[in-house]
Amino acid sequence: MKALQAKHGDNKQAFNQEMMLMMKETGYNPMAGCFPMLLQMPIFFALYRALDTAIELKHAQFLYIMDLSAKDPYYITPILMAGVMFMQQKLTPPSPGMDPAQQKMMRFMPLIFGLFMLTTPAGLCVYMLVNSIVSVLQQQYLNKKLGVGSAAGLATGF
Repeated sequence: MKALQAKHGDNKQAFNQEMMLMMKETGYNPMAGCFPMLLQMPIFFALYRALDTAIELKHAQFLYIMDLSAKDPYYITPILMAGVMFMQQKLTPPSPGMDPAQQKMMRFMPLIFGLFMLTTPAGLCVYMLVNSIVSVLQQQYLNKKLGVGSAAGLATGF
């Protein structure tokens, strides 16, 4: 990527064409990072609708949360979820084709999700929190198995 940027300089069209050619040759799929999230989106929206409208979940308790269909009264789960998502980003090695502007946007995603989850039902936030924790554990396992070490993800500054 750095060599392509140096070669093409400010010519973004030539850089993008060369990058697409390189992705095609190496078999890199730019949708690979988005595809798992796209698979989860219907579950996310279905849970939101179910928790928002289900009368059965009214006053269902979980730990300190007295009503899973209402927002977290102390905002603990949204803050924890944003923190775990940030940690997950630090553990995940950056994609080789990601430009700096995209990296900056990705740094704000945990914050955006945390702010979004402040007003959603607590049950949905608990689901997203558990999902993020499982993803962090899975990433740590993969880093150990592949020998990528967690310091590699932290050293990139991403």
